[in-house]
Amino acid sequence: MPVKIRLQRHGKKGKPFYWIVAADSRSKRDGKYLEKLGTYNPNVNPAEINLDIDGTVQWLNNGAQPTDTARAILSYKGVMLKKHLAGGVKKGAFTEEQAEEKFNAWLEGKSKEVESKRTVLSDAQDKVKAEAFAAEKAVNEQRIADATPVVEVVEEVVVKSVTEEAPKKETIDDAAAEAAEEVAPVAEAKEEEK
Repeated sequence: MPVKIRLQRHGKKGKPFYWIVAADSRSKRDGKYLEKLGTYNPNVNPAEINLDIDGTVQWLNNGAQPTDTARAILSYKGVMLKKHLAGGVKKGAFTEEQAEEKFNAWLEGKSKEVESKRTVLSDAQDKVKAEAFAAEKAVNEQRIADATPVVEVVEEVVVKSVTEEAPKKETIDDAAAEAAEEVAPVAEAKEEEK
């Protein structure tokens, strides 16, 4: 039975989440598997990979072949290096302790590399947020500056219109009284004619 180490897709549309599994190469992509070795979440930056390194090395030593994507993930996590070091121990090139030291030194370097990437990404996000906040603050200050004279002009217009309306009312009342005085003699004249 040819065994492959491959990805099995889970998650929802547009948000994939993968299991890293050892499965028979004839089974379906998301079908039956022999053992779940880990998970891979590409939705975050940097991608989150959880992997059973020793179990994966055991499957590789037993003849399992990783797919191209799975090989890249295994190499990223150090599984291929650990398999290589285990082969060196079997041949007698170095001892088990030396192999562990080399692997741990590689893991420390890799973790520093990943952490530096995380800090660079978080700094970039903070910078973008700060720039957006500064731009928004500038726009709000501009709106306030533009709105302030309009408010003063409106107050002046209201004050002027209130002061102008008072004389208009008086003139309208005066005009009505004058019109009534003019109409009264005409009305009296019409009554006299009858």
